[in-house]
Amino acid sequence: DVQLVESGGGSVQAGGSLRHSCAASGYTYTMAWFRRTDEQEREGLAAIVIRDGRTYTADSVKGRFTISQDSTKNILYLQMDSLKPEDTAMYYCASSQALAACDNPLAYPYWGQGTQVTVS
Repeated sequence: DVQLVESGGGSVQAGGSLRHSCAASGYTYTMAWFRRTDEQEREGLAAIVIRDGRTYTADSVKGRFTISQDSTKNILYLQMDSLKPEDTAMYYCASSQALAACDNPLAYPYWGQGTQVTVS
């Protein structure tokens, strides 16, 4: 099994930045970030293939959000810049042991506990 432990998030003013971290234990092939609001179920934001670092970023956050990894420490990051109030959501990291699309939450069996981001 894979265990994911998230940190980061918090409250920030519009235009500010935050960084999420997700520490993974166990084998992972693709990792991704999703967010969820009361109005929208799990929106895929970005994904990374662990072994070669290929990334995909959703158009909705491209240019503002950056996914990266520290493969030596098995830590996934999401850098969020130029934050907007509509970015307010619960953010989750997710893991798959196979190649998985960024926009398909069902492809990810393992999930972090989630961290809240509030942009005012």
